[in-house]
Amino acid sequence: MEKLAEQYARDANLSVFGSRVPALIGLPKRGWFTAVYRWTTHPVPLPDAGIWFPAEAPEVPEWLRPFGGEVLIARDPNTGEHLAGVGVKRHDAYGRELAVVTAPAARGRGLARRLVAQAARRVLDEGAVPTYMHAFSNHASAAVAEAAGFPDVGWTCFGVTEQEVSRSESG
Repeated sequence: MEKLAEQYARDANLSVFGSRVPALIGLPKRGWFTAVYRWTTHPVPLPDAGIWFPAEAPEVPEWLRPFGGEVLIARDPNTGEHLAGVGVKRHDAYGRELAVVTAPAARGRGLARRLVAQAARRVLDEGAVPTYMHAFSNHASAAVAEAAGFPDVGWTCFGVTEQEVSRSESG
């Protein structure tokens, strides 16, 4: 372990060191991630795009249910079809991570940025700080974050994934 720590201190390279962390902490089948970490205290004042529902409500898509609490959903006014949604990960009393998904057919309408800004305003009203993470390669998510008022200030988040992955996926 000490040699690996020395290598990291010398190289300061998470792409070399990071993938080794799961095995070092006794979780060899788990993966490693790095992400752009963003936060805001001034979301862009975009118009609201969704309605808050209890996560267990029947009209809530399956992917939003694990967030618990309330989730934000944009639906087609004519069909009621789910177009986009935001879940809020309540890490602690002060940090709330927003996660957004837009149905492929509804992309390009600005729904994600409006929902993220709407959710960020609510998180701030509740006395917490809204955060947003995305993969470095996810340019669409980066554009949503910027448009909603989450600037990239150069912060990186990294960690061990909860899901186990195959050796070829984890590097």
